[in-house]
Amino acid sequence: MTAGPQTTRDLLAEVDHRLAELMPCVVEGQSSLDIALRDGVLAPGKRLRPLVTLLVAEALGGPREAAMDAGCALEMVHAASLILDDLPCMDDAELRRGRPTLHRAHGEDVAVLCAIAILSQAYGTLARLEGADSAQRGECVAVLADAVGARGLVAGQYQDLRGGRGPRPVSEIDAANGLKTGSLFTAAVELGAVLCRAKPEVRAALQGFARELGLAFQLLDDLLDAAGPSAVVIGKDTGKDSLKSTIVSIIGPEQVGRRIDRHVDEARACLVSALGPASRLEALLVQVFDRSVGPRHLVEAETRRELELGAV
Repeated sequence: MTAGPQTTRDLLAEVDHRLAELMPCVVEGQSSLDIALRDGVLAPGKRLRPLVTLLVAEALGGPREAAMDAGCALEMVHAASLILDDLPCMDDAELRRGRPTLHRAHGEDVAVLCAIAILSQAYGTLARLEGADSAQRGECVAVLADAVGARGLVAGQYQDLRGGRGPRPVSEIDAANGLKTGSLFTAAVELGAVLCRAKPEVRAALQGFARELGLAFQLLDDLLDAAGPSAVVIGKDTGKDSLKSTIVSIIGPEQVGRRIDRHVDEARACLVSALGPASRLEALLVQVFDRSVGPRHLVEAETRRELELGAV
């Protein structure tokens, strides 16, 4: 593994390479399952969560190889969550990352099995982290379990599925977004912090960054969904939120753009507190939300294409 990549693209290439190496091995004669697993995890994506883990570890002087594998484990969890989210019993999506969703391409039964296998591999990867001691490995597993479980991603998804079909106050939607999207960003910074043995005040500031990033990112996703119908451009179905109560539907795209600005500003302030000014993680944040033009313009086709293909 090379040290200190000079560009985000280089780092993305390393993440993709390591993800492929960490894929679970199937038993002989089940090559179709192997294909489905690889489709579910290795389809082109932004890889923001592993990038966050890596950049936190880089800024705090942590073990790079362990941070890479921890970030890849988190990306596996994210991939598994997308597979489940796309199922007919949930969002019933047809397109993901520019390709047919896994259940469309390989069947619902295979999609569910893939999600289970990918989640298992994620936890196994953390349990076997090289460059971390047993206490750190155990804490990393606990961080991921908390992020996924009944007070994390599962809670947010349940609230979105059951509560989202009726009117909701903005505060309730924010809370669901924090669980559904923010939990994995929180795990991303926590994994990096655990591997670096970061001080409590640094971890608290990083958690604040992750919380604001998750809220901003979910609002951006909702904004892109509402913009439709360019599913080909952003790589997934649009209009899936039309039957849900979202912050976009309540206050409108312009106000949502301002909220994204505020969340990004808060995220940057937290990063400066945790890592100091001008960190690479702050530069990544600025790129993702393109502060030079403002979030309201991120619905333009070219910007959406860059986001989905991982140009940031």
